[in-house]
Amino acid sequence: MAQVRSVWARLSGPAKIGLSFALLAIVLSLFGIFRNPEISVTWRTIFVAVVIGGGVWGLIAWAIATAIVDVEEEIEEISQDGSEA
Repeated sequence: MAQVRSVWARLSGPAKIGLSFALLAIVLSLFGIFRNPEISVTWRTIFVAVVIGGGVWGLIAWAIATAIVDVEEEIEEISQDGSEA
């Protein structure tokens, strides 16, 4: 368990956000599969739900969080350059 915490501590903020949203999407996708009686529960449907749900949500959340961090860093640089002049 300490090794998992070590890996989690080394991840950047956007990576943590991406993994969190991916995990949430996977849980909700699996919940939807098992709750819907019209869907046949096979390994293929579970795999597709995990890959599409978790992958897409994780990637989009990571990209948005990374863009926010980049913008915040640029704003900080601009404000520091403006205060030095």
